[in-house]
Formats: sequence, C-alpha cells, structure tokens
Amino acid sequence: MQTVKMVVTGPFSAGKTQFIQSVSEIDVVATERKISTEDERAVKSSTTVAMDFGRITVDEDLVLYLFGTPGQKRFDFMWEILSEGMLGFIVMVDSTRPETFREARSILETFRAYAPTPFIVAANKQDLEDAWEMEDVRNALRLDAHTKLLPCVATDRESVKTVLLELLYSILQEMESKK
Repeated sequence: MQTVKMVVTGPFSAGKTQFIQSVSEIDVVATERKISTEDERAVKSSTTVAMDFGRITVDEDLVLYLFGTPGQKRFDFMWEILSEGMLGFIVMVDSTRPETFREARSILETFRAYAPTPFIVAANKQDLEDAWEMEDVRNALRLDAHTKLLPCVATDRESVKTVLLELLYSILQEMESKK
C-alpha cells in the first residue's frame, strides 16, 4: 500500500481544520485550544496549536494522510516539522478576507523553501457572496499562470475531494517524471 502525506496550510481561520474534517474517514485528531478574547468580532473561538490529522483511503493501494498546520504565527515552529516527508501541500486562503492574502503568500513561499513538492492554492469560501473572484485572488497572491488555483468550499466534501485529487495528480505526475 502506498501512503501519501499531504499538508494543508494557510493563515489563521482559512478553513484548514474544516477542510480535513470534511473528507477524513477517521475522527480528525485535532489540537484545538480556546482563544481567549473579549472581542465579539473574533472569527472563531478556537485555534489549532500543533496540528490536525486526517486520513482518506482512495483505494486499496492508496491512502492519503492529511496534516493541517496551525495558522497563527506563534505556532509556526510546527510548519517545518509537519512538512517533513510531505509529497505535496495545499495553501488555503479565505477568499472573503483579502487582509490575509499577504500572509498566505508568505506561507506559500515558506513551504516551497521546505520542500520542492507540488502544491495547490485553494481559494476557500467561494460559496459566499463577498468572495473574491478567482482571477483577483490569483493577482493578489501574485501567482503565475502555472500555479494551480482552485475554488473551494471546505464544508463541501466534493469540493475538498476535487482539490485533493488535483494535488494527487500533480504528485503522481512528478513521481512519473522522476522515473
């Protein structure tokens, strides 16, 4: 059996944990902790502090291990640890929060420095009215035409599967070219 390690990364509250929960066949191992804030405008009430872990069996010969990274800068020491052995990664970006795009770009560059593996950028929350258009997201993130940017809705299993399969195809393509 072949196992493929994929990392799901991105800024705080981009949808990484939800993305993994939408497809994992096991209960996601999550290291969530409550956020201590009095701000009612807080995007969410908890944050990943170490990692999220999920698993999906594609067929009898292939299993994907999904590792979600913490999004907060103070936990970025986990990024390099989680990137070890990854065959590809997904950078999640919240299409409704352009103020996080610069950070998403920085995370993308950091992970590319860890390992020259295939990657995809997933523009999450494309189902929401205030989501940026895909081409605008591409321009804001300064992605070239060859970088795969896919629309995503992390709560929708089929949307998540589409992103994962696209990354898997890129990984398999790269493995074939190295033979």
